[in-house]
Amino acid sequence: MPSTLFILNGPNLNLLGTREPEIYGTTTLAEIEAACAGKAHEHGLAVEFRQTNHEGTLVDWLHEAHAADAKAVIINAAAYTHTSVALLDAAKAITPPVIEVHLSDPQTREDFRHVSYIGEGAVACFKGKGLPSYLDAIDAAAAL
Repeated sequence: MPSTLFILNGPNLNLLGTREPEIYGTTTLAEIEAACAGKAHEHGLAVEFRQTNHEGTLVDWLHEAHAADAKAVIINAAAYTHTSVALLDAAKAITPPVIEVHLSDPQTREDFRHVSYIGEGAVACFKGKGLPSYLDAIDAAAAL
């Protein structure tokens, strides 16, 4: 049975493809999921790909990844990146390494986006490349 990567997506990412395409592009979350599954398959990995608009659900999924002995967690916490100490605490409490990912580069955006709480508990961050940010994160997770 292949090792599993949990790829977790936070609030408003279900609107990708139509939400602020000048920032996030026109790629849909379903297209990202398909590309991630293909890239993970190249590495012999399975993917558990999820999206929620609820902070507590993301925390629960981090715990689930730990219980499932996931190879790694790739997380685009979206706006929770900049606000959620709960996600940071969960990332630090679990065994699977956490990799942060973003479609845009928060460092080039509004000042409040320059702080990443989840990043403090992550082993790496891939950002600013759109869909390839996710694929780079999968390559990094496979190399762990």
